[in-house]
Amino acid sequence: MTVWIVVSILLVVLSPLAWLRPSRVQSGRMALRMEARRLGLAMQLAPQEWPHWLGQQPPNPCAQYHRPRRGRQPASWSYWQKAPGVWVNQWQETCQDESLLSHFRTLPVDVYKVEADGQMIALYWGEKGEASVLQDISAVLKALA
Repeated sequence: MTVWIVVSILLVVLSPLAWLRPSRVQSGRMALRMEARRLGLAMQLAPQEWPHWLGQQPPNPCAQYHRPRRGRQPASWSYWQKAPGVWVNQWQETCQDESLLSHFRTLPVDVYKVEADGQMIALYWGEKGEASVLQDISAVLKALA
């Protein structure tokens, strides 16, 4: 009887430690983020106000992968992936720039938005997939920077 009391007390004491252990999904995201860091990408969770017309509702905050831009006055733009392979601007006009579309075609389906301003280029991603997807994301961000 004493053994069962000791075992139950140990279980009660040690059970909160199991709650602190990250889940498989969290561990996978941490591994993706560390790999992105090795590739030279910066990452942060950024709150976004997503347009109501976007097909799938992205998470909020969403993982933003970004890199600094080069050049004196690089162009500023922003495109959302309304449906797989369909990139639109804020007025829901499809992207006509073939140089951008060639890069956008290599991105995964769960990339919600790509935007560029004078200082950085950012990509909002659902972080689903393998680490090999990061190679494509890194290549696109490097090419567009």
